[in-house]
Amino acid sequence: MRTLYRYFLVLLLLFLLIHCGKFNDAKAVAKNRVPDKIDFNFHVRPILSDRCFSCHGPDEKTREAGLRLDLESFAFAVLDSISKRYAIVPGNLKASQLYHRITSEDPSEVMPPPSSNLKLSKSEIAILSRWIEQGAVWKSHWAFLPPTKNELPGVKDAQWLVNEVDHFVLNRLEQEGYTPSAEASKEKLIRRLSFDLRGIPPSLEEIDNFKMDASAEAYERLVDRFLSQNSFGERLAMDWLDLARYADSHGYQDDIERSMWPWREWVIKAFNNNMPYDEFVTWQLAGDLLPNPTYEQVLATGFNRNHKITQEVGVVDEEYRVEYVLDRVRTVSTAFLGLTVECAQCHDHKFDPISQKEFYEVFSFFNNVPEKGRVEYNVEVAEPSLPLPDTTVSQYRNYIHGLVKSQLSKVVAYGEKAWKAQKEVPASFSEPVTSSIALPEGLKAHYSLDYITEDRIAEEKK
Repeated sequence: MRTLYRYFLVLLLLFLLIHCGKFNDAKAVAKNRVPDKIDFNFHVRPILSDRCFSCHGPDEKTREAGLRLDLESFAFAVLDSISKRYAIVPGNLKASQLYHRITSEDPSEVMPPPSSNLKLSKSEIAILSRWIEQGAVWKSHWAFLPPTKNELPGVKDAQWLVNEVDHFVLNRLEQEGYTPSAEASKEKLIRRLSFDLRGIPPSLEEIDNFKMDASAEAYERLVDRFLSQNSFGERLAMDWLDLARYADSHGYQDDIERSMWPWREWVIKAFNNNMPYDEFVTWQLAGDLLPNPTYEQVLATGFNRNHKITQEVGVVDEEYRVEYVLDRVRTVSTAFLGLTVECAQCHDHKFDPISQKEFYEVFSFFNNVPEKGRVEYNVEVAEPSLPLPDTTVSQYRNYIHGLVKSQLSKVVAYGEKAWKAQKEVPASFSEPVTSSIALPEGLKAHYSLDYITEDRIAEEKK
């Protein structure tokens, strides 16, 4: 019996080793697969940055052989005018020294050198080689490139495709050696969609209605329904408000109130109305500079006023006024360029595409706002400010007064019913109230707190 058990264990181990080996081989094949079309920013720049820039990058103190690979003009420049050698010759691997160095097996020639403790994988060598073969197309930093519509990538399992996005998803899955998962259940689909578009879970009624809709357009109709709701704009606005450092307070010291909610409501409305992105950007950055700007165009520039504002008495106004301008530069770069430019505020940085000079060129755009560095303590909104239109104020005032009036009338009516139902006041406070008072709709329980019996409060029920 013991011999049979050992024999079984040996077979099991062999089985696991064989299949684990096959699995690892499959992963290795997927990892070493090279894209058909090489993109410089997506495929090449990360390799150069990680493996080459330490010796051939922006730092002139560590640069070797006069070769610089972080700038296009240097990367394609002649290395040796006598022998006419180039690091990269577009479309010509044989004439490209970079190719020969990364494929060399000679320790004194191969790049990166063994002493650097850096090494290119087979797939990375293949990517750089194919990039040169395809013409070595160079691109500037992705943040400075206008977006373009890509061609749909090819896929093997075309039957799986439903829309254009599926081309990109399936293409990547196939590159990694994976197959698509089965379609999720309707309960999961509506939950995912609701959180993505509205930021809230679906109601039980919405789930039931979607499950009962067996038509081919059920999902599309659900998408349209969610997109038409105000919560859709609120969901999209959440991310933008965070990026724009939105708050209804000043952020310093006592953190007194600041009324920025009208700008927030404008953002929500802009998303729900599907405002074009160029208008969304222009209005927020410079809506007040447009010809004959509307109230909403000026209101949109509240984006630039979301920064913290101090009310501390001992601060230097000019110091904090400059800090507010710096904040706008940093926020604009992060929100619209996808870049952090804090380093350039103090100095040029060898790894930063923005120079200090360029930082303060942007600074100059925001350095003409007539504001103070400190807001007075008893002032809710720091100058310059934009008051709400009188018509809007009247609408809000009437709405609030209406709510107050409605609630007061309910309170008065309830009190009248209570006194009418109580024919006489009990002889003692220990005597419980017995009445047939009609409790407000939706109220689960009522404790008058007027009379106590044996240290217990009587509950009035419907």
